[in-house]
Amino acid sequence: MRTRRIGETEVSAIGLGGMPLSVDGRPDEQRAVATIHAALDAGITLIDTADAYSLSDKDFGHNEELIAGALKSYGAGDEILVATKGGHTRLADGGWGLNGTAEYIKQACEASLRRLGVEAIGLYQFHRPDPRTPIEESVEAVRDLLDAGKIRYAGVSNFNPAQIRTANEILGGRLAAVQNQFSPVFRSSEPELELCAELGIAFLPWSPLGGIGKAGRLGGGVFDEVGAAHGVSPQRACLAWMLAKADVVIPIPGSSRPESIRDSAAAAELVLSPDEVKKLDTA
Repeated sequence: MRTRRIGETEVSAIGLGGMPLSVDGRPDEQRAVATIHAALDAGITLIDTADAYSLSDKDFGHNEELIAGALKSYGAGDEILVATKGGHTRLADGGWGLNGTAEYIKQACEASLRRLGVEAIGLYQFHRPDPRTPIEESVEAVRDLLDAGKIRYAGVSNFNPAQIRTANEILGGRLAAVQNQFSPVFRSSEPELELCAELGIAFLPWSPLGGIGKAGRLGGGVFDEVGAAHGVSPQRACLAWMLAKADVVIPIPGSSRPESIRDSAAAAELVLSPDEVKKLDTA
């Protein structure tokens, strides 16, 4: 498994997104744990979660507890960087809410520490800007957690370029990661990706396989074609394309089956030609 960096820490070039293991349509616990263990077997050392990955407010924190238990049963240690997020809330009907106040962010981090069973969270990310709260207040709370040693690295999610620059300034140049949606059918985060490459900040695409599968035929079938040329799936070709865009890119494909995360992990070893990358860029 090739590696990339978050802050000063080397992690696998492909991470595991834990969200599908806890939201609507989630697998049973046995298959969920098997999926996490398969990721670890494949060399994945970055697992992304969030306190809000659950069915509703009634099982808030489900994904963090699931991942903590799976890591314990596997015997995994500090070599695994667990990235979690705070700032989203869940409603009784399964809906999503936002709370970016400093008080809430700090309380959410304490709860995540307990669920994950750690003294410091590897990467803590402010999940999404709250229109009712200035992002400065939210990021300052994350800065305080960093200064207090509650978290090792600080990140933000779903931020635009101006907000990323503001966050990095508030954190004193210590912004370690940005997690935004980026996929074959959602490419509007290109400016954020380019800014992260410029600043040396890890860029974690969430839902990176959007537009693949049935939509492997997207863009005239180029993802299928490039994958077929290498004897691999279009999904693997997609992740390899993302890795080729910049050294700071670390895709975190979600998975609910051991087979799918094994296929995704193998993308770290797939090297595309410049012509193939250009072809997928314009698909």
